[in-house]
Amino acid sequence: MSLPLILIVEDEAPQAEMLRYNLEKAGFRIQLAVDGEEALQRIDMEIPDLALIDWMMPERSGIEVCRVLRSRTKTSKLPIIMLTARGEEGDRVLGLEAGADDYVVKPYSPREMVARVQALLRRRDLHSETAIRSFAGVAIDLEAYRVTRDGNAVHLSPTCFKLLEVLTSNPGRVYSRENLLSRVWGGDVFVEPRTVDVHIRRLRKALNAHGGKDLIRTVRGAGYALDEAP
Repeated sequence: MSLPLILIVEDEAPQAEMLRYNLEKAGFRIQLAVDGEEALQRIDMEIPDLALIDWMMPERSGIEVCRVLRSRTKTSKLPIIMLTARGEEGDRVLGLEAGADDYVVKPYSPREMVARVQALLRRRDLHSETAIRSFAGVAIDLEAYRVTRDGNAVHLSPTCFKLLEVLTSNPGRVYSRENLLSRVWGGDVFVEPRTVDVHIRRLRKALNAHGGKDLIRTVRGAGYALDEAP
């Protein structure tokens, strides 16, 4: 398993080397960029696990780089720490609004910076674990609203997606029609119980579009479950 990659975007060589030394010592791989253009080029070649970006740089500021990264699908969730000598509240707000996850004012201690990097990566890992569920080859991305089965895209309506979200929250558990109606459609909306059957059929058809065994188990008189059992 490769070490996490940290991209340091800093035009002041002493600051960059100090960060490099301490982060390598903490067990990270490091790439350096001296300006925004070089940073974007490096990210095009390999997306890092986290970027440390200085605000004040020639040609393109850290704020601009941050906005570009947030606008791109592949880097929209990239953890970013903004480095700056600007400590006013308005500057902090601007940095965070541009998409930075954290904001560190110079001078800072190397130990604090390492701790912030580690904490942000832990939060990312925890969030990734909860945002994507997997079961029997089916992967459901709760943030991007995407579903795949064995690598093939599964196209679902919003209602079928919600049904799958409920079923994957506890595979093997049998959900009654009433339970599914409440959790998917809401308790204050009147929907015929048979509507659940219609959407389960649509969900089953979409999941099985590329082959594979049926993962939705029908329990007569009780409801439905996501299950690998025949």
